Amino acid sequence: MIPALALVIPIVAVGGFFLWMISLSPVGKAYAEKLRGQTARSAGTGDNEQVLEELEQLRHEVAELSERMDFAERLLAKGREQRQGLPS
Repeated sequence: MIPALALVIPIVAVGGFFLWMISLSPVGKAYAEKLRGQTARSAGTGDNEQVLEELEQLRHEVAELSERMDFAERLLAKGREQRQGLPS
């Protein structure tokens, strides 16, 4: 049991040292800011309402574009039929 403990102590010490050094580095600070930003952003509901409103506006625009595309396809089909001499 003692030899295993003697092996674990240096591993934990070296691992802890590297974790501490990473936390002080710019990478560690950026990761901490990212974590803080996510928790602060999820608390507010104003962003969610704005996103839902914009999503509804996009749905409306897509539906309108779909109607315009259908109309254009009908006009093109009608023009082809007239050129081929088929009754409309």
